[in-house]
Amino acid sequence: MHATSNWLDMHVRFRPDAEALYDVSTGKRWTWRELQQEARAWAGKLNALGVAPGDRVGVLALNRGETFALLFACAELGAVLFPMNRRLSPLELQWQSEHAEIAVLLADAPHMNVLPGALSLDDGPGDDTFVGPGTALSDPWILMYTSGSSGKPKGALLTHSQVHWNALNTVMACDLTPSDSTLTFAPLFHTGGMNCLSTPLLHRGGRVVLVPKLDADEALRLIEEEGITTLMGVPTIYQMLADHPDFPSRDLSTVRDALCGGAALPLPLLERYMERSIPLRQGFGLTEVGPNCFSMPHAELVRKSGSVGKPIHHVAARIVRADGTDCAPDEPGELILAGPAVCGGYWRNPEATASSIVDGWFHTGDVLSVDSEGFFYVRGRIKEMYISGGENVYPAEVEASIAALDGVALAAVVGVPDERWGEVGRAFVEPQPGVTLTSDQIKQWLAGRLAKYKQPKVVVVLDALPRMGSGKIDKQHLKTLEV
Repeated sequence: MHATSNWLDMHVRFRPDAEALYDVSTGKRWTWRELQQEARAWAGKLNALGVAPGDRVGVLALNRGETFALLFACAELGAVLFPMNRRLSPLELQWQSEHAEIAVLLADAPHMNVLPGALSLDDGPGDDTFVGPGTALSDPWILMYTSGSSGKPKGALLTHSQVHWNALNTVMACDLTPSDSTLTFAPLFHTGGMNCLSTPLLHRGGRVVLVPKLDADEALRLIEEEGITTLMGVPTIYQMLADHPDFPSRDLSTVRDALCGGAALPLPLLERYMERSIPLRQGFGLTEVGPNCFSMPHAELVRKSGSVGKPIHHVAARIVRADGTDCAPDEPGELILAGPAVCGGYWRNPEATASSIVDGWFHTGDVLSVDSEGFFYVRGRIKEMYISGGENVYPAEVEASIAALDGVALAAVVGVPDERWGEVGRAFVEPQPGVTLTSDQIKQWLAGRLAKYKQPKVVVVLDALPRMGSGKIDKQHLKTLEV
C-alpha cells in the first residue's frame, strides 16, 4: 500500500466525492478524488521535466488551488515545494531561487516575467500521471524562507513529520472535524497561510476555501455564503474585517474559532469579536516549529487577555535564562521548544541549524514569560529587547500597554540609541479609522501604567504602520524613519 505521506490517498479511500478545496478566483472546486488526480498529473509533468527526490520546485503566484496540488505532487515525487514570496523584489527572489537551487519554477500570469525560465501554471499539468512510492516522514516537504527582518533570510526545511505533527496537534487543539472549513486569505508562501489551518484541515478531511489575497468585503461574504467555521489571521486582518461596514450585519454565526498570530491582539479588538460571539484566540508559533505551538482556552480569553495560552499537544516548551536554567514564574527568558513539529534545520546553513537546534531543543530567539498558572506571554524578540539606563525593556510589554488605549489599532516600539540612557524607546502608533490621537495623549496614558524607563521617549502617530509580506509590522523599516 502507498506510504501515508500523501494524505489524498486516505481521503480518496473513504470520502472521494467530498469537497476538499474551492479556489474562489477561478471558481473551481475539487473533490478529494479530483485533487488527487490533479496532484498525480502535476507529479507526472514534474517527473517528465526531470524533477527527482529532494529537488526544489518553486511556485511564484497568488494564492491558487494548484499550489496545493503541487504540494501533494511533491509528496509523490519526494520533491520539496518552495512557495516563493511574490512581494519580494526581483533581486531578492533571484537570490532565493539561486540559494534554493530550484529545479523547476512555475508562475502565474502576473509573475511570469519576474524570474527567467518560469513555466506557466496556466498551461496545466498535462495527461501523464505519476504514482510514487511515497516519502519518509524525515524527508523535507516544504522550503520556506524566514521574513529576513534581521539579516539574510534562512530557508527552513519543513519535513513531512513537522507538517504531519502540526496537523495532528492543530486537530486536537482546535477540535477540527471533516465538517470544518477555513477561508485562507493569508499568502501560501508564509506558514500562516499554508500551515496554520490549511494543511491541518487537508489532513483532517475538512475544506479549504482559497482566495488570492485578502479583500475584506469578499471575505465577509464568503464566510457567510460558504459557512466558514475557522479563521486564521494577524491582528491587522481582523481589524480590517471588523472595520468593514458589513461586519455587524453579515451572518458570521458559523465561525466557531478564530486564531490570531503574528502580533499581540489588542483587547478592544478581541471585545469586538466577542460581541459577535466569535472567540478570537491569541496563539503563537513560528515557521521552524509548528507553526501552531500554543492555544488559549475559550473560557480564559478575557481573564487571560494578552496571553498566548498554553503549549498544545506534543509540544514541549521552556523559558530559559542565558545560562540555560529555567526561569522563575513571570521572569522573561528565551522560549525553547521541542517535539516532532520541529523543522529539519536550515537549507545550506549548517551553522544556523547547529546554533538553533541544541540537544533537540529549538532556540526561538523569542522572549516570553510564563505565569504561575502556566499561561505564556510574549515579551518580544531577544534582538528587539533594548537596555535603557541598565534596565531591560521588552517592546511587546510597552506595545500592549499602548494598544489598551481606546482608538489605537496597532503599536510598535523599537529601541534607538540615546546619549544619556544608552537606548530609549520610540513608539509608532496607528489609530483606528476615523480616530485622532496625539503623541501627548499616548504619553499621558502610559505615564501611570509603566515604569518611567519603559515609557517611550518619542511617540509617533502614523496613518498606517509599514508591514512585511507576512502582515507583521516591519520594525526594521521603522528604525530607519526620521522623526
